[in-house]
Amino acid sequence: MAVIDGIVIILYFAIVLVAGVMFSRMSSRNLKSYFLGDLRIPWLGLAISGSVATFDVTGTMWMVTVLYLLGMKSWWHHWMWGVMLPAFGLAYMGVWVRRSNVLTAAEWMITRFGDSTAGRTARAVYALMAVITTVAFIGYAFEGIGKFANVYVPLEQFADKVPFARHLLTEHAYKTWGVFILAFTTLYVVLGGLFGVVLTDVIQTIILTIAAIIIAYIGWSQVSPEALARAIPPGWESIKPVWRIAELHGTQNAYYEMFGFLTIAWVMKGILLNAGGPGQLYDFQRYLAARTPSDAAKLAAAWPFFLVVRWAMVAGITILALTGIASVTDPELVMPTVLNKFLPVGLRGLIIAGLLAAFMSTFSATANSGASYIVRDIWQPFIRPNASEKSLIQMSYLATILVVLIGMVIGWNAESISSIWGWLMMALGGGVIMPNVLRWHWWRINGWGYAAGVMGGIILSFLPVLKPEMPVYVSFPLICAGSLIASIVVSLLTKPTERETLLAFYTRVKPFGFWGEIKTQAQIDEKEKAKTGEEPWRLLLNTLIAIAGITGLYLSPMYLVEHFYLQSGLWLGTALVAGVILYFTWYLKLES
Repeated sequence: MAVIDGIVIILYFAIVLVAGVMFSRMSSRNLKSYFLGDLRIPWLGLAISGSVATFDVTGTMWMVTVLYLLGMKSWWHHWMWGVMLPAFGLAYMGVWVRRSNVLTAAEWMITRFGDSTAGRTARAVYALMAVITTVAFIGYAFEGIGKFANVYVPLEQFADKVPFARHLLTEHAYKTWGVFILAFTTLYVVLGGLFGVVLTDVIQTIILTIAAIIIAYIGWSQVSPEALARAIPPGWESIKPVWRIAELHGTQNAYYEMFGFLTIAWVMKGILLNAGGPGQLYDFQRYLAARTPSDAAKLAAAWPFFLVVRWAMVAGITILALTGIASVTDPELVMPTVLNKFLPVGLRGLIIAGLLAAFMSTFSATANSGASYIVRDIWQPFIRPNASEKSLIQMSYLATILVVLIGMVIGWNAESISSIWGWLMMALGGGVIMPNVLRWHWWRINGWGYAAGVMGGIILSFLPVLKPEMPVYVSFPLICAGSLIASIVVSLLTKPTERETLLAFYTRVKPFGFWGEIKTQAQIDEKEKAKTGEEPWRLLLNTLIAIAGITGLYLSPMYLVEHFYLQSGLWLGTALVAGVILYFTWYLKLES
C-alpha cells in the first residue's frame, strides 16, 4: 500500500474517533439516550444507519464469494439473512415494533407476556439468545476484517522486525489485524452510544457510496461484454434456480450441489425470519428509536435505497475477478485481491476507508445492541434493580467490551467466514424463528412456551456442529420443527398469559393472526383499521409488492454493471411499478 493510501485511512480513523468523543456526553445521560438516542433521531438518519450497518466488509466478501461461485442465481442465497426485512418493516412490522414502546427487544417480552415469572423468563431467554448471536456476529466480522486488511498490509513482512511477536505475525497475521481493528472500533462505540453510531454511520454512508460507485464503474468499464461472456459458464446470468449443480460434486463447494433444496430452505427461512419481526440485533433497535410508528415504517421503506450501490459494487468486483484473476485459492479473498490489483494509488486508500466504514458501521451497531441486552435485560432486572443511571451507563461500557472480547475469541478459533455465517443463519436462526412468529400471531403462546421454544432451538442449533455431514435442507426443518413443538406443547401445558396483558398488547399493537376472543374483546374499530390501511389482506399485499420492488432495486444495478442491459431495464421497471403501487396502497394510508 502506498503512503498516500495510508494517510487517507488514518485520517478517516481520526474523524470517527473524534465523533465518538463529541457525542460521549450527549449519549451518557441515561439508557434511553445511550441506546435509543432519546427518540430524537430523524427516520432518515435511522434508515441510513440501519442500511449501512448491514453493508459490512465481511458480508460483502461473502456476497462476492457466492456470486463468483454460483452466478446470479446466488440471489436466492441472500433470502436466508432477511434481505427482504424492509418489505415486512414498511408494510406493518416497523409500526408494530414502535408501538411496543420499549427499550430493547427483550424488554418487549414483558409487554407481550406480562411482568410475571413467565414473562421475565422469556425476557431473560431472549436476552441470552441475543447475546449469543451478537458475539457470534462479532466473531464473523473479526474473521472477515482480518482477512481483508492483511491483503493490503501483510503482517508477515514485519515478523523479523518484531521477533517477540514472530509467531503471531506469521501464523496468525489476519487474526492479529482483526484484534487491532476491533479494539479501535470498540473505543468509539463505547464513547458515543447510539448518537455516535448514527452520526458516524451518516459519514460512513457518504464515503461508502462514493467508494461503491467507483468500484462498480471500474468493473463496468474494464470488463467488456465479450470478455465476460468468455469467462462465465452458460446460464450464469440467470436467477432461475436449478435443482442440482453437478459440477460442484466432490469439490470444496459441494455444499451448493443440491441447489434446489437449498433454495427452498433459504426462502422459507427468510419468510419466517421476517414474519417473526426484526432480528435480535440492531434492526429492532432502529425501529424502537423512531420518533413515531409511521416514522418506523418510513425508515423501513428508505432502508434498501442506501444499499443499491452495494449490489452494484459486488457485481463490479465479481466480474473483475472472473476475467482478471486466476490465482486465488480461497474464494473469501476474491474481493480484497481484486481491489488491491485494480485500484490505482490514492483511490485505493479512499476505497479501503469506505469499506472500513462499512465494517465499523456493522460492528458498532452490533456491539451497541448486544450491550443493551446485557444491561437492560440481565444486569438491571436480575442483579442490580436499583442501580443508578450513572452505574448503568458504566455497566454499558463494560458490557460492550465484554461482548467484543468473547466475539474475538470465537473469531480467532473459526475456520472461515462461511462456517460462522452458515451456523448463525440456518442453525441458530432456525432455532428461534418459530417462537418469534408465534409471539406476534398466536394469542395462546405464553412466556414459558416462548422460553422453551428458544432454549430448545438454541440446543438443536448445535446439531449441524455435531453432524456436519447433515445437509442444511435436512437440519433446518428439524431444528424449526423441534422449536415449534416445544413452544406449542409447553404453552398448552401451562397457564395462559393474563387476559389484561393480552388485551393491552393487542389494543396497542393491533397485530393480525390467531387472536380468538382477544380480538373480539379488544373491540378494535375495523373501520378505523381500514382508514389507516391496516387490514391484514392489505398488509400482506403490500409486503409482496415491496418484495418485488426490493428485488428489482437490487438486481437492476447488478445486471447494469454486468452489461446485461435488457435484464437491468426489466428489473428497474419492476421496482418503479412496485413503488407507484405502494404510493397508493401504503404511503397515502400511512399518512392518514
